[in-house]
Amino acid sequence: MPSYPVSIVSTPDGQVNILQITDLHLSSHVPSSADEISSEVAVCQYSFEAIIKQALSKEIRCDLIIVTGDLVNKVEPAIYDHIFTVLQKTGIAFVCIAGNHDVTDETDEDLPFYQRKLIARAADPRLLSCHLIESEHWQMLLLDSSITGKVEGKITATDIGWVCEQLASCAKPALIALHHHILPVDSEWIDNHMAENAEEFWQHIAPFAHLSVIINGHTHQEQTRHHQGVTVYSTPSTCYQFKPFEDNFAYDKKLRPGYRWLQLANNGKVASWVERLDT
Repeated sequence: MPSYPVSIVSTPDGQVNILQITDLHLSSHVPSSADEISSEVAVCQYSFEAIIKQALSKEIRCDLIIVTGDLVNKVEPAIYDHIFTVLQKTGIAFVCIAGNHDVTDETDEDLPFYQRKLIARAADPRLLSCHLIESEHWQMLLLDSSITGKVEGKITATDIGWVCEQLASCAKPALIALHHHILPVDSEWIDNHMAENAEEFWQHIAPFAHLSVIINGHTHQEQTRHHQGVTVYSTPSTCYQFKPFEDNFAYDKKLRPGYRWLQLANNGKVASWVERLDT
């Protein structure tokens, strides 16, 4: 079984196949079955494990699982224990980073989003920041964009410095993973809660032409955008989805939970697509 956190990924053909899952929002460590999904808590629990099972049943080889934040909806060690147990049982190397819900609890969840009280929580020590994973042909850089007690995010000066140092010292094609989006997705309410210093971040990483891909969670929707020669992928939640291009908070009840595949080829090219939970 791979050690946690993984720092080196070695594959038979050099290509790295990544399964990205994000925004699990688990509120319980008790597994739910398909016939016990009458509540949102049970839906999130069931769909997380169903997505892992479905994704890993595909013919594609999975070399690395990246979980890009909001693992929980309640910051409780037992829930993280359960998530890590599920991931460890796959036998596949994995890494996890924090989202806003990993450092913030909400009270009054029955109230509208903007009326809820936010309570700062300490991040689980297993969630990574400034973590480097290398393969034969690629480097993958993990950042923690969460702010304790806040919905919006920020990439700290220390983390920006670390990213720039890594990119300057290694010419391999690079992928950055973080939770908060750093390009607007044209939904006013969620764009108010993106990484607040995104423009500064882009200015610092602009010199590095070998930065190829950035992946994020937080938006609960699938989008692909391009900026400064970088492809930026937003990935659906493994639970509920947000309606795209809406200025006010709204669920998208037509779309099922999803996940993203990324294939990092030996020549620096990237293929990526989203799949949805079948049942």
